[in-house]
Amino acid sequence: QVQLVESGGGLVQAGESLRLSCAASGTIFNMGWYRQAPGKQRALVATITSGSTTNYADSVKGRFTISRDNAKNTVYLQMNSLKPEDTAVYYCVADSFLGSRYWGKGTLVTVSS
Repeated sequence: QVQLVESGGGLVQAGESLRLSCAASGTIFNMGWYRQAPGKQRALVATITSGSTTNYADSVKGRFTISRDNAKNTVYLQMNSLKPEDTAVYYCVADSFLGSRYWGKGTLVTVSS
């Protein structure tokens, strides 16, 4: 029903910025980003509702901004002041109006010191 395609990951130095994108096919309600660092559990980064209410993990608050373009069915994650500890595979997640959850395949973000 729904497919999610992430893009925008890459290698940057500490202090630099990246913008991740997630394009969705199908009808989407809430969307968000998770990440999984090496040796760590997958953790919530940020969420955004269909009404654009946002929520952030404490570790990224003030540095990351989640937004969405409903016309394009796309969610973004602007990541500023990146730190080496932000290094992870970032996964897009979306919930349909029927309550099903869908995951993207992930995009790798590597931050060097």
